[in-house]
Amino acid sequence: MVELKTDTSIDAMYEAGQVVGRALTAVRKAADVGVSLLELDEVAHDVLRGAGATSPFLGYRPSFAPTPFPAVLCASVNDAIVHGIPTRYRLRDGDLVSADFGAELGGWVGDSAISFTVGTPREADLRLIETAERALDAGIAAAVVGNRIGDIAHAIGTVCRAAGYGIPDGFGGHGIGRRMHEDPGVPNEGRPGRGMKLRHGMVLAIEPMVIGGGTDGYHADADGWTLRTNDGSRAAHAEHTVAITDAGPRILTARID
Repeated sequence: MVELKTDTSIDAMYEAGQVVGRALTAVRKAADVGVSLLELDEVAHDVLRGAGATSPFLGYRPSFAPTPFPAVLCASVNDAIVHGIPTRYRLRDGDLVSADFGAELGGWVGDSAISFTVGTPREADLRLIETAERALDAGIAAAVVGNRIGDIAHAIGTVCRAAGYGIPDGFGGHGIGRRMHEDPGVPNEGRPGRGMKLRHGMVLAIEPMVIGGGTDGYHADADGWTLRTNDGSRAAHAEHTVAITDAGPRILTARID
């Protein structure tokens, strides 16, 4: 069932989203050659503590997971697509990092992700990240009252496929509100004009994921969480929490650098 949020609730979700935005900005600034993923997790945790917010990631255990997630930040490096568990791994020159983060504040949740390079970037990685961001922008532009979920999915998929990139099947965005994952699902590829009609008060986490090698295959690490590309190519992930309003899409997790 889809819960339509009131304008007051959307404002409250914006406050949670700003915590997410500040945390991701802090993580990106802290990420450098030699910095460990666990240190980045602590940077994000410090932002939560300072805001009086909690983590919807820490301890989360969906049906596919063998264990609860042990961190507040998903940190996926190079061929890891999503759900990377922060470890003692220290970032190296040229690494591509996808950071996914959520915050719960006042009973409402925000969720967002960014991808970036560390040290000297590879041109191919910059193109991959730029495509993920363009796909996110296209999905947000389609998130208007009267459109359908398929219009968002089609907008995202069109950008990703035109660039020659793969899209991991079965993973995409979702509704969000009191809980991190709510109805409806938001695929990253689909047919326009299909699916649930978008209405004022719906809030969606829109999150394209792209695989640089052009294939769609992926597999889970032994940890049961981290998803990696089958072909070993690099991946990028971009996400915002977006409210559907009569005035147009409202990004609730906008970041201020």
